[in-house]
Amino acid sequence: MASEYNFVWFNGDTRMGLQQKGMHGAWASRWTFIMAATGSAVGLGNMWKFPYVAGSNGGGAFVLVYLGCILLIGVPVMMAEVLIGRHGRQSPINSMREAVTDSGANAQWQVVGWLGVLAGMLILSFYSVIAGWALDYIFLISSGDLQGVNGAAASAKFSELLSDPSRLIMWQSVFMVLCVAVVVGGVKKGLGIAVETLMPLLFVMLLLLLVFSILKGNFSAAVNFLFSFDLDALTWRGILEAMGQAFFTLSIGMGAIMAYGAYMPQDANIGKTILIVALFDSSVAIISGLIIFSIVFATPGIEPTEGPGLMFISLPVAFGSMPGGLLIGAIFFVLVSIAAWSSAISLLEPCVAWLMEAKNIGRARANIVIAGTAWVLGLGSVFSFNIWADYKVAGFNFFDFLDFLTANIMLPISGLLITLFVGYVLKKDVIDVEMEGTSPQLLALWQMTIRYIAPSAIAVVFIMGVYDKFFV
Repeated sequence: MASEYNFVWFNGDTRMGLQQKGMHGAWASRWTFIMAATGSAVGLGNMWKFPYVAGSNGGGAFVLVYLGCILLIGVPVMMAEVLIGRHGRQSPINSMREAVTDSGANAQWQVVGWLGVLAGMLILSFYSVIAGWALDYIFLISSGDLQGVNGAAASAKFSELLSDPSRLIMWQSVFMVLCVAVVVGGVKKGLGIAVETLMPLLFVMLLLLLVFSILKGNFSAAVNFLFSFDLDALTWRGILEAMGQAFFTLSIGMGAIMAYGAYMPQDANIGKTILIVALFDSSVAIISGLIIFSIVFATPGIEPTEGPGLMFISLPVAFGSMPGGLLIGAIFFVLVSIAAWSSAISLLEPCVAWLMEAKNIGRARANIVIAGTAWVLGLGSVFSFNIWADYKVAGFNFFDFLDFLTANIMLPISGLLITLFVGYVLKKDVIDVEMEGTSPQLLALWQMTIRYIAPSAIAVVFIMGVYDKFFV
């Protein structure tokens, strides 16, 4: 085994920082890890992307394939990330370094840690901008400005927000400050307390909105839409969408889960724990779909396949036309903001943990440096919707470029490399220690999926994502 202390090179510099395994602390319990990992996984993708992707691909048949992909792709890769993180007990960069060293593997495998952390940083930069939209809409809908609006008026309100850089920067800044306020407290006093508070609150609000959708929305139509089994409506493209959604929904490949795994109690069973996380994450996505479609189908003139505008244009129209809708709308955007917040702190933590290890600096200073860098980078995404809107390279504005780079290039490559490393390179002794308590049958099933099924599926998602962008 590697020493409890190791030295890490920083950008080729001869200066070294002494690293101590476990220096960041540990979750108070297995349950805290479950809440943290669920918070990382549950984000805008569950409440924004999943409903309209399901709506565009046949509803129930898509959901069934999506759940299958969660089990065959998402859960195995998530387990692999947690395994590496818990073995290393450091930031993803140094946990990966230790796994490589302990396995006697080629040092180039260490790029996996760097790739994940960098992807997380880039995602945080534009994720904070989108989360700012949700914060803005809490107050916009609460003010009554969306009372009785039609589609054109709601679209105009959203366009007004995007065209105002100062307003976008204000909410981006507020959201980033909220993230720093949590991460600066450390694993137990910051992240731990936050997830133990935010996640129960998220589920309470989700159930409240579900009750409202049952009482005031067209719930039967939503159930029929999401769970009716129509294979004819599911194309091969829809199956690829399900594979991609299953991969991205669990925060795989961006360093977050590996970092959270580093703080996981040693006696927690990785397989059982991750299955619970996947269950919670999928439940949020499906319940969100039921809520959104109940409201959509109760409002004439709104289609369930309207795409990303469903959340910021179509739903405000629906809320504005329903009795008590403005209050429920405000609660909905608070829910979305909480989901975004719990995800964003998991993107900030890996970078902060690495900087603390590499430079031997305090958590507060590391937060300011990393969050400040992400905030500055996020200005490019802000300006993509207004003053830089006409500047594009190869069809991308700055926001679209970061989105494509991370979602279609960096995350799939990171996830693919993780499956190959754990499946074929990681030392068996490391796997045996971290997977202790797992039945031989389940361990064999996991190893089969991590070696053959998951990497093949991720490779297809990667190839098709690039193909769709440049060749279709």
